[in-house]
Amino acid sequence: RSRGERELQPSLSLLSCPGAGQEVQTENVTVAEGGVAEITCRLHQYDGSIVVIQNPARQTLFFNGTRALKDERFQLEEFSPRRVRIRLSDARLEDEGGYFCQLYTEDTHHQIATLTVLATVAPENPVVEVREQAVEGGEVELSCLVPRSRPVAVLRWYRDRKELKGVSSSRENGKVWSVASTVRFRVDRKDDGDIVICEAQNQALPSGHIKQTQYVLDVQYSPTARIHASQAVVREGDTLVLTCAVAGNPRPNQIRWSRGNESLPERAEAFGETLTLPGLVSADNGTYTCEASNKHGHARALYVLVVYDPGAVVEAQTSVPYAIVGGILALLVFLIICVLVGMVWCSVRQKGSYLTHEASGLDEQGEAREAFLNGSDGHKRKEEFFI
Repeated sequence: RSRGERELQPSLSLLSCPGAGQEVQTENVTVAEGGVAEITCRLHQYDGSIVVIQNPARQTLFFNGTRALKDERFQLEEFSPRRVRIRLSDARLEDEGGYFCQLYTEDTHHQIATLTVLATVAPENPVVEVREQAVEGGEVELSCLVPRSRPVAVLRWYRDRKELKGVSSSRENGKVWSVASTVRFRVDRKDDGDIVICEAQNQALPSGHIKQTQYVLDVQYSPTARIHASQAVVREGDTLVLTCAVAGNPRPNQIRWSRGNESLPERAEAFGETLTLPGLVSADNGTYTCEASNKHGHARALYVLVVYDPGAVVEAQTSVPYAIVGGILALLVFLIICVLVGMVWCSVRQKGSYLTHEASGLDEQGEAREAFLNGSDGHKRKEEFFI
């Protein structure tokens, strides 16, 4: 049958009232959650005595056919000498239990019709909480809670698409289960703003469906500071704007400007993260500092201001070509001097006397040995000079 109509075959119980010979029968009923259940009390040899129907909490639903409890889900379908039949719509887990059919004669007798609700409870979106404020360099502990599921939901943690290992526990709460999971990991300032996901799933959810909650990490850390100038080169008469870029969690709410051991120029305008210096002059030169702090620490940044004279800058730019030409000329003169010195040194080493082929007498001697032994005695030495 459909979810709203599914029932099991009823089991009959018989109560005999010996004083009056009356009998009461009840039927046990099983229904799917959200469905419709009919609870019936059958009467035999009924003589008009009082009949009372009560729920598992022993609250009277109907007294002799008259409504006693203001729960519109229960409707009296039939009240006759043969049977009493009530209809329960939108059956819930809390409706489970024994329903009493009471027949008041000389003695009070009752019979119980047991209602069973077949239910799978899908988990809702998990609730993620942090145990205490996360601080850089420490650990953060997150808890994920699903207060109601049946069967027990499975919880998983994810961060940067990687599963984290958590510790889970479950507790039965009436007809459903409460499930919790905790996870711990170290954090740094770069983790601030990261997303951690807790997912819940059980068989009550359609295939492939999950319930999840995203938690954005809030990691507190000490501040940092850095000064940015509105221009790289500043000249007399310019307006310079210095910006102190600060970061921290919690964000520093006060920034203080100073100039070394001196006070800021009277023309300076300090407003939060910016310091404006209009009409710069050389007297404004110095080291400017911005300072910021929060409960986790202190930060400072420095900027050295040098105001240039426009005339001096132009003169320095025009003097650059002459310096280059002078250097090249000096290098050429040095190379010429080196060449002349080398030539003189070579001439000195080559100057002297030596025997030529003709002077050695080799033309008149038959053999080289005779020429060598006699040539130096019989011929005049020939001298040549090389300059």
